[in-house]
Amino acid sequence: MPLRTLIRILILSAVFLTIGFYININDNNENNGLIKNNNTLEMKQSLPQNPDIKPSEKISSEKPKEGLALLIGKNVSVLEKEMGLPVRIDESLYGYQWYIYNQNYKSYLQVGVENKRVVTIYAIGGNLDVAPFEIGQPVEEIFNSQFIDTNINLEYKGSSYRFELTDTDLNLRPMVQLGDIYVQLYIDKFTGNLSSVRFLNAETLIKQRPYELVYSGALIEATAPSEDFWKEVEAGTQQEIFDLTNVIRVRNKLEPLLWDEDTAKAAFEHSKDMSDSNDFSHISKKFGDLAERLKTAKVVYQAAGENIAANYTDGPAVVEGWLNSKSHREALLNEDFSHLGVGVYQKYYTQNFIQKIEQ
Repeated sequence: MPLRTLIRILILSAVFLTIGFYININDNNENNGLIKNNNTLEMKQSLPQNPDIKPSEKISSEKPKEGLALLIGKNVSVLEKEMGLPVRIDESLYGYQWYIYNQNYKSYLQVGVENKRVVTIYAIGGNLDVAPFEIGQPVEEIFNSQFIDTNINLEYKGSSYRFELTDTDLNLRPMVQLGDIYVQLYIDKFTGNLSSVRFLNAETLIKQRPYELVYSGALIEATAPSEDFWKEVEAGTQQEIFDLTNVIRVRNKLEPLLWDEDTAKAAFEHSKDMSDSNDFSHISKKFGDLAERLKTAKVVYQAAGENIAANYTDGPAVVEGWLNSKSHREALLNEDFSHLGVGVYQKYYTQNFIQKIEQ
């Protein structure tokens, strides 16, 4: 696809994700406007097996010779020698644990470790070496220097897989193959720059299935989580969304938000209610709107806002989704908000922002 066409699509495409719009509540707790879009799922379902898939005949770019990508496949001891011990370790749904490096928002990093090997890396801090890319790099440079295809073909352990990218995927989260490493690029459509990078090995990519998939042979799937394991994943994802929100705020020269536990409990209850009722909405038929829910949680505030999402791969994916939606972005970057509570229940996500009343 010609560069000019890609850029035109990037500029003109109207992107609709499975996310709920921002609302603001004033001192009188009046709802100043709730706007919802026509929701479509970001996570695509796997298509049936296709025996006609053939390996790609295109030669992929070479594997990076420097930067964080070199850690893919390395023993965890190499990771800890390079980056030190993580601040915490979060569970994921895909067989690996997230090693979280959040000592500095400008160097924020998540590294997925499975069986003591690095299998994926999510990098969003502007000070990180994500060669051959750079956080903040203009999308035009990426399209000029990398081969961007609508299909990603790979063979793994005797099976063939083809990931099919839509126009929206190409504009907002294209994928590049560099040797045996797959790189998902998250583009900030409002600035036209690279927001973050995710490196994956083949097995992890197949487990996550971030794009439409056609396959021939065996489909690798992550183990179904138990109820207790879900709770561990949820707890980690909540903290990741909190961290990533502050990474984005600091990037935009705003003060980071503080965690508010009561607000987080209200957010969690809303995520659980959306799951239980199968109703993706800011207004709960059982517990009411955001103002009512915060009142029930005894949260005292001057203004508040809410972002919701569903069916995203993980915390990084949902935050990048919010960032590329105008109303959600406004909530993320609202300079009046001072505190944040995040609630995750399985694959339902809620952010509740508040501006605390000054004493």
